[in-house]
Amino acid sequence: MSRIGRNPIAVPANVTLSVGDDVVTVKGPNGTMTRQIPDGITLVAEGDTWIVDRRNDETQYKALHGLTRTLVANMVTGVTDGWSKELEIIGVGYRCATAGPGAIDLQLGFSHPVHFTAPEGVTFEVPAPTRVIVKGADKEVVGQVAANIRKLRKPEPYKGKGVRYLGERVARKAGKAAK
Repeated sequence: MSRIGRNPIAVPANVTLSVGDDVVTVKGPNGTMTRQIPDGITLVAEGDTWIVDRRNDETQYKALHGLTRTLVANMVTGVTDGWSKELEIIGVGYRCATAGPGAIDLQLGFSHPVHFTAPEGVTFEVPAPTRVIVKGADKEVVGQVAANIRKLRKPEPYKGKGVRYLGERVARKAGKAAK
């Protein structure tokens, strides 16, 4: 049995989890999330925890067992605590600023500022001009928005300028002068 899939999902008191017609719905203080469950995977309530079970030990059900458990657990965490990704901007003149609710303006060395608008359910915090925090309830959407911002100006290997995740290590190359 899957080591991840057999772990129970703890559901806090302020969160309701319901299953119906192969759809899981999780409601909490940060909103409501729904997700389709694959055929052959079931969720069973046992007190204040939920167990993910599979139909049999075929390869496709084994593959979906741990995945489904992790996705539902991420939904529960998202509606209670939320998810966040931190980005740092490195470079002379590179900075960001909020441009209204759910939008930021980035100066990334282009001749124009880059305006980035967040999808629904995602917010931005700018604690410093060189740092952006992407927050939201859906882990996938938060990660994709952070990746899209990073893609605007990836860190380059010679001077390390660009947008990177907080704590990301960029492999540096020796320049032309270091023969």
